Amino acid sequence: MGAAHLTIDLDAVAANWRALDAMSGEHTETGAVVKADGYGLDANRVARVLAAEGVRSFFVAQAEEGAEVRGAVGPEADIYVFSGHMAHDTDLLKASNLIPMLNAPEQVVRHFKEAPGRPFGVQLDTGMNRLGMERSDWDALRGELMEAGPRLVMSHLACADEPAHAMNHLQLQAFREMTDGVAHRRSFAATGGILLGPEYHFEVTRPGIGLYGGQPFADAAPVVRLSIPVIQTRMVRPFETVGYGNTWEATVETEVATISAGYADGLIRAIGPNARVFAGDTPCPVVGRVSMDLITVDVSHLGATPETLDILCPAQSVDDVADAAGTIGYEILTSLGPRYHRTYEGGA
Repeated sequence: MGAAHLTIDLDAVAANWRALDAMSGEHTETGAVVKADGYGLDANRVARVLAAEGVRSFFVAQAEEGAEVRGAVGPEADIYVFSGHMAHDTDLLKASNLIPMLNAPEQVVRHFKEAPGRPFGVQLDTGMNRLGMERSDWDALRGELMEAGPRLVMSHLACADEPAHAMNHLQLQAFREMTDGVAHRRSFAATGGILLGPEYHFEVTRPGIGLYGGQPFADAAPVVRLSIPVIQTRMVRPFETVGYGNTWEATVETEVATISAGYADGLIRAIGPNARVFAGDTPCPVVGRVSMDLITVDVSHLGATPETLDILCPAQSVDDVADAAGTIGYEILTSLGPRYHRTYEGGA
């Protein structure tokens, strides 16, 4: 079989949720972010497992994602849509009983006109300047929105993965100024915010990347393993090169294995100069450029060439691979491609 094998441990997802739920505290509801197809791992499977753990609030980016998740979690769960009430979303929001997080005055007008009486939430901008109502718009609309009764009022931290960053306190102060006295549930903390401590938790937390084994939740259980078949090996002599552009040249005789995955599978080209794969606990450096379907690896130091080599495993997390590429674990995880043979372990 030429396809690489991606193993997803759903029990680890559930264990990570339980750990983050315990950190959130007994008086705070812990939801779950399952956007981007459950960070690339299948939102329906992930959501079903988390629903069995007791999750009742799920968060997605778009209404179309929410409709998919609704089929997995049943009619009772709350499903919040970060992008709010977009044009042409009305029928889907109604049919799937989704809760748009209204981000701007025009979304408020649209929702109250096209979906009167339907549930909604409010997203506020506390300094990230990405999504959410500006303070002036919130001040103008607060009375009307509070009278209508939002299911949730939320904002999002820009620097939660840097605990000492001054922006965290500034945003917390802004969120309190904008929402203290609001008689509705509030949410401020995703994974990084949970780790910042109780003052960031409010009534609902919404862990995302931490559920899937990523930073900044350093104690997360590993969720994914990616094993890549070795297609062939060859001896490369001194002064011979490997791969496109002749970017790697052998200085000694080197045994090079070609493995069956590449940037078409989400293993982006930028990982090449610094990346490793593993034979058990033994690292093997990538040599040459990552190409569309293939990666070349120095296996000279192995006693025998294994049938597969692992790029995601207990010895190397998605964040380790991301560091090699100068990016973040989110990008690696959500880029894992459709060609992998997938196996799901655990879960209901």
